[in-house]
Amino acid sequence: MLRIESIHVTIASVQALRGFSLELGAGRMVGLTGRNGAGKTTLMRTIMGHLSPTQGTVTFDGQPLGKLPRHRRAALGIGYMPEDRGLVPELTVEENILVPVWVSKTLKAEERLGFVYGVLPELREMRERRALLLSGGQQKLVALARALAVGTRLLLLDEPFEGVAPALSQRLSEVIARLRGTRLAVLISQSELNHSASLVDREVIIERGANAG
Repeated sequence: MLRIESIHVTIASVQALRGFSLELGAGRMVGLTGRNGAGKTTLMRTIMGHLSPTQGTVTFDGQPLGKLPRHRRAALGIGYMPEDRGLVPELTVEENILVPVWVSKTLKAEERLGFVYGVLPELREMRERRALLLSGGQQKLVALARALAVGTRLLLLDEPFEGVAPALSQRLSEVIARLRGTRLAVLISQSELNHSASLVDREVIIERGANAG
């Protein structure tokens, strides 16, 4: 489903990715492991179109993504949970979840909310609360819910367990584990594989922007 072939990405004259490659099939979960600064976030931002490779290709279900605008990528069924959560502070929990759904021509808001609240019922209770009033852990859950709302085929989870309490890490693991056995493909980045070792089908190690191990 997702194929990344020998991509190079430069940020402010620094080569952040150096010929990195990865394949992820439907229904599979892959752990992307590397130290801080190894290129994990750069890779996910490149898949989503925030950064452009200078060499190499990114294809999704056989379609090259190189010239596809960001919003068109989300419309393909790709959900992205950034490390910094990226919520709109003044919007409510439910509005944040629906932001990518609103720009989709195919997704139905009520249907996607029903799915999200089924997976994360605790968010239904706080759906009218503004994002700026949430704790960091609660914001992580909302960011995951937003990715689930639009990510019908592929989920990109960037450091989902970073900086959260053990209880929330366990909750996040439970939610992600529920996605196993579906056609959804999931890419999870981490500095260490400890949180998701039991979740992923295989591990891909990135070092200094290149494949390692």
